[in-house]
Amino acid sequence: MATQPQPERKSRKWKWLAAVMAFVILTGTLGYFNRATLASWGFDLFLADQVKKKLDQSYKPLEGREVTRVAQTKKEDPFALLLLGVDQRDQEIGRSDTMIYTVVRPSDGAMLMISIPRDTYATIVGKTKKNGEPWEDKITHAYAFGGATMSVQTVEKLFGSHVDHYATINFNGFRDVIDAMGGIALPITEDLVNDDADHEKFVVKAGQDKYNGKDALNYVRYREDAGGDMSRTGRHQIFLNAIMEKASKVGQWTKIPELIDIMGHNFSTDLTPTQMINLAKGMLQTQTRTIYSHTLKGDGHRKTKGGAWYYFADEADLDAVGALIEAWLDPKLTKSQLPLPAEYEKNKAVNAATTTARSSAVSGAAAP
Repeated sequence: MATQPQPERKSRKWKWLAAVMAFVILTGTLGYFNRATLASWGFDLFLADQVKKKLDQSYKPLEGREVTRVAQTKKEDPFALLLLGVDQRDQEIGRSDTMIYTVVRPSDGAMLMISIPRDTYATIVGKTKKNGEPWEDKITHAYAFGGATMSVQTVEKLFGSHVDHYATINFNGFRDVIDAMGGIALPITEDLVNDDADHEKFVVKAGQDKYNGKDALNYVRYREDAGGDMSRTGRHQIFLNAIMEKASKVGQWTKIPELIDIMGHNFSTDLTPTQMINLAKGMLQTQTRTIYSHTLKGDGHRKTKGGAWYYFADEADLDAVGALIEAWLDPKLTKSQLPLPAEYEKNKAVNAATTTARSSAVSGAAAP
């Protein structure tokens, strides 16, 4: 006659099974909520060395420019990056259609992006007139005159703030990258029709779930809305944010080597491959990544005596932006202590007032 399992042995068996099940459930739950971290671990294990080699072609330090300040700071400290979006076609030199002074705070996943309209009237550092006087022109021309070096120096003078690093991106290179990523989401609510006689002809249809590389690039290049340079700059910010959002998806990690190959020579920076990898992992893994943007305010597009159109920056806003940058570069400030661009503070006040009004209306309706 078979002996029956003792109650104590049965109890131990079920406790063991329960422990295993709890471990599996816990591991699965942690894996789901930390899937970006797990993907990062897989990246370190299988892709890191491969990516570093591919990024070597993009590493292009600026000649004659020292970065001693960066060398003296910790890797998690805030730093300033000038992002240059260049619309370069065929063999032309190109101009920096997009100039964004970006403060990156790796420790808290926050970024401040100050967009400079391309037609902003500025002193071009490194270029002078025949009589030795400063050369004043549209800030977009700095890149055409002296590449990333002159752009960095000109922006530093405009804001009175240093630039630690630069990154130049030729938007043409993004077309195939976006297609390889499966498209990106863009908030296009009305068809974008570019059909002016002096402009490239195209139409971007509104209401698509995802936009391919060609449509996304045309979204950046669209020039015929009433907002002019301000609206174009806003679209550039949305475009870059959309790419970051798509890149942060777990499924994109394994595509990184392919995407770098596609970008090829359309991307250059003085961030080393190791710095880029660490920064990208830190920013894309954080669950609280926040990007605050501001477009430099100014006095529309005014003609000068020579007949050219320029955008004249508002001096008060320039001062405010300088103070904003200084605070964001302060490693002692926490994320909650950081000042925000004026429009964010205004929107917060409007939203709070709207919420209060709605609550009052609901309370009033509910009253007997």
